Amino acid sequence: MDIEQILKDLGNHHQFAQFLQMIYNLREETIAELHEADRDKIQQLSGRILSYDQILVMCEYESLKKRHSNYTD
Repeated sequence: MDIEQILKDLGNHHQFAQFLQMIYNLREETIAELHEADRDKIQQLSGRILSYDQILVMCEYESLKKRHSNYTD
């Protein structure tokens, strides 16, 4: 089974949408940390944000969020 099919199957479960919402919230918290970060920490935080973004895009979070809106914020 390939990754696209796995993510499609997971997308049928509202718990997966809730998990992705947690990833989204972590990304937002990390973005907020950038405002107070020193120069050395900015690169590390940027890498974390990029990783969170990649997961959300790959899993089509915005679409799942709408599909499972009864279970997400």
